[in-house]
Amino acid sequence: MDSFLKWWWYHKNYIIIFLTPIILLPLPLVIPTSEARCGYAIMLMALYWCTECMPLSVTALLPVILFPMMGIMKAGEVSIEYLKDSNMLFIGGLVVAIAVEHWNLHKRIALRVLLLVGVRPSLLMMGFMIVSAFLSMWISNTATTAMMLPIAQAVLQQLKATEAKADERDFERAAEDNHAFELEMRQPKDKVMDEKQTENKAPLEARVYEHEWTPQSQQEARRKALEEKYDCLTKGMSLSVCYSASIGGTATLTGTTPNLILQGQIDKIFPDNGGIITFTSWFGFAFPGMVLMLAFSWLWLQFMFLGFNLKKSFGCGVKNDRDKEAYAVMRVKYNELGPMKFAETAVLIIFILLVLLWFTRDPGFIPGWATVLFNKDGQQFVTDGTTAILISMLFFVIPCQLPQYGNYHYNEAGKTVKGLPTLLNWQVVHERMPWNIILLLGGGFALAAGSEVSGLSKWLGDTLAPLEKIPPFATVMVLSLLVAMFTECSSNTATTTLFLPILASMSIAIKIHPLYVMLPCTIAASLAFMLPVATPPNAIAFSFGKLKVIDMVKTGFMLNIIGILIINLGINTWGYVMFDMQTIPHWANITGGEP
Repeated sequence: MDSFLKWWWYHKNYIIIFLTPIILLPLPLVIPTSEARCGYAIMLMALYWCTECMPLSVTALLPVILFPMMGIMKAGEVSIEYLKDSNMLFIGGLVVAIAVEHWNLHKRIALRVLLLVGVRPSLLMMGFMIVSAFLSMWISNTATTAMMLPIAQAVLQQLKATEAKADERDFERAAEDNHAFELEMRQPKDKVMDEKQTENKAPLEARVYEHEWTPQSQQEARRKALEEKYDCLTKGMSLSVCYSASIGGTATLTGTTPNLILQGQIDKIFPDNGGIITFTSWFGFAFPGMVLMLAFSWLWLQFMFLGFNLKKSFGCGVKNDRDKEAYAVMRVKYNELGPMKFAETAVLIIFILLVLLWFTRDPGFIPGWATVLFNKDGQQFVTDGTTAILISMLFFVIPCQLPQYGNYHYNEAGKTVKGLPTLLNWQVVHERMPWNIILLLGGGFALAAGSEVSGLSKWLGDTLAPLEKIPPFATVMVLSLLVAMFTECSSNTATTTLFLPILASMSIAIKIHPLYVMLPCTIAASLAFMLPVATPPNAIAFSFGKLKVIDMVKTGFMLNIIGILIINLGINTWGYVMFDMQTIPHWANITGGEP
């Protein structure tokens, strides 16, 4: 029996792949409607995504097969869904992120900020969290975590080694000052043996008390206390990096994939929305929430791993030798980068230009440059995706150093370089671009289109209509918690892809603003803090930080609650005003009512 169960476990993926379609097959056979056929496809993909029996991107291609064969959509119509404007925004944003990583600009920014904040424990944790959150707004949270954790480890190791040396010096100095200690350490061996015999005759309590106060036992106790302190500090620092990387990604439209999925789903399901989700509108809503989440996460991690001795943690006054030596480690790492090169400067300028163009394309309170020049008569000709692709093409045009007369020395093969390479080449982009995510995005858009065409969205909306009797804020709170729990054991991309079309149908059915439900649930999908397998940053931190699963669960559970409360605070305060949620928008095809 044991061997059979092991065989079953080792082959579970094959069993799920072949048995799931057969088990679900009665649904379209018993109910021969287009809604049931589409429901069959969605349920099959949901189970494949949750179990990851096949790569997520391969599962995302199933609509190309199932929808035409089931008579839901034509093959050409399904295929078009796999390359939308949101995919272009994703590609352009990632090209910029690849350039930043390729030229180590992110590492220079990180070390520069850490040198500014200092090395005291609380300030150090705050510095790592701020840097990780900022970088993950623009590059992947996985790359941010993978870069920041080795830096954190090096700094902590230096702090630990310096403190251990200082403790040894303090102990030796105390022993020299205390003559009794010195006599005890120099007493003859026969006297030591006599004392041990006397100790053996003494009561147990007395022996323990005397043992605890010998110099050797004191030194050992201090060594163990130092080990425990830095084990705890390592855990806290590792978790602070991976959590802040996940939190930071929620602040920008390109920061994490679920944000782009929401934009794509809104544009697909509500095509007349007038571009309500832009880089600027997303940033205006999500950035304050991200700052609040980061602050409360820092406080919770401080409580869990450092305690609330703020005077000791922050440290006022002159730096001691320990702080100076740890600071020197970061300074050495920063100096290893050398002076800022032309390529880094060019990448930084292009990056800043892209952010400025995103913010000013359609700021909302005044006409943006795209509105004045291109988007006339209310039509969206130029989008954030257009801007991202335009700017990302500059990396293949601008050289990596200033042109000069003559040759450019020698390359790695020893040949004379007569022309300059550009800031990026296609080989670098090809190796680092997560092409699978583009297919995953497309699969989500295809599912939304199939649900709409088949009538499944309308059926879901009618089924969920009784939820109108529940207060909207309670509905959103429960759904946010559900999504946050679901994303702990499933990809956040798959989670948002599955939930958003259902939430759109539900919002229409219960007559509330679609974004009132969809925005909080999208951000909640990025709050995967409790398990190492929930996100790649969690897995990286788990391998680095001497963590146990229970450490992550205890810390992450409270952060999930904090995150859900802050998201719902945002959607009911500044988000409520920003997106005018007191009225139902005309593009949602419903009238009247207030959320």
